[in-house]
Amino acid sequence: MQNITQEAELMMRQRRLVVSPLVTPVSLLTCLLTVSLLPSAAQADEVADQLAESLSVNGQKMPVETVTETPMEGVYHVQLESGEAFYSNADGSHFLVGDLYENGDEGLVNLTEQEQNQERADALAAVPDDELVIFRGADEPKATITVFTDPTCPYCARLHDTIPELNERGIAVHYMAFPRAGMGSQAATTLQQVWCSDNRSEAMTQAKEGEAISSAADCDNPVAGQYDLGKALGVQGTPAIILPDGQMVPGFVPPERLSAMLGLDDA
Repeated sequence: MQNITQEAELMMRQRRLVVSPLVTPVSLLTCLLTVSLLPSAAQADEVADQLAESLSVNGQKMPVETVTETPMEGVYHVQLESGEAFYSNADGSHFLVGDLYENGDEGLVNLTEQEQNQERADALAAVPDDELVIFRGADEPKATITVFTDPTCPYCARLHDTIPELNERGIAVHYMAFPRAGMGSQAATTLQQVWCSDNRSEAMTQAKEGEAISSAADCDNPVAGQYDLGKALGVQGTPAIILPDGQMVPGFVPPERLSAMLGLDDA
């Protein structure tokens, strides 16, 4: 700080800067502190860019998607193209896998989870409505959940049975495909039939009830892409419920609990 202050004073003398009565010692100090912070931010961005270019393991360059600075000094968040993430020091010589927490006045805050939630919310926001199977009530929804589903999953069928109540509570359901056994499974074929149907919502209900669907599975459909997206977002089983803020809730959740999680008034 002393060197920066001396350099600032030298610059002022060289430029014959005259401090007017409106410039108080406090405001002058604020200016000097602002100047001193700028190189640090720029340096952090430069380190992140260099790390993204140079990060390697066993001589093999890692497929880095992004590198961003974290609130912890000298620690960077690395996101790979595969969706995997970890933390690294500035020169890439040490890695840390796990969650980063902020120890604040209101307790521990999981910063890693917050970032993952935002990534999910952004990814789902980019999916157009015409690639979804949508169930909503007559009124404007108060909240919307996205559900990755599989027609062979018993708990998916159980959740589907609660859709009328969810809609009454003002909760819209956006279905996305996630055949648990992969794209070569019967579930994947059934989901493709659902998406190829003229009435997707009706076909989805038929699939959940175990009924045969008459539509073919050979149309241009997003099932494979949604399956890959689900895996990238951390979906491991069904139903996987994604709340509007990107938080993922695995498994069946009763309507009253979902309503409470969404902060909706039950009255």
